[in-house]
Amino acid sequence: MKKFFSDCAETTKKIGAEYAATLEKGDVVLLIGEMGAGKTAFTQGIAAGLGVTAKVTSPTYAYMNDYGGLYHFDCYRLSSGEDAEGLGLTDYFYADGICVIEWPENIADVLPRAARKVTIIKTGENTREIIAEDIN
Repeated sequence: MKKFFSDCAETTKKIGAEYAATLEKGDVVLLIGEMGAGKTAFTQGIAAGLGVTAKVTSPTYAYMNDYGGLYHFDCYRLSSGEDAEGLGLTDYFYADGICVIEWPENIADVLPRAARKVTIIKTGENTREIIAEDIN
């Protein structure tokens, strides 16, 4: 487990970019945090670290955005793993890319057993504690 501290969104993105260097194809990253914690900012950092030049936005209404093998999910509006399966989202968990999933708790019953978890905790208006760990 590693802990990081951020004092602004730009620092959160920088931490995400550094974290990207630890990722490999096939990794599934579960992003945990309340609304406004910085999950999308962290994902923007991951994308930058992986060389993605497209503008990375939250896929709230599309459920998933594909940035050339970086699959960014927002499962906020899903109520079960069955919903994710019905949309074909779970197929990406086993594809040759990297999945970053916001609100994974909403589809917990279909997530791969081996995953990486990043928890972002709001500790103040702009400050965050970011905890990265592997889970099995």
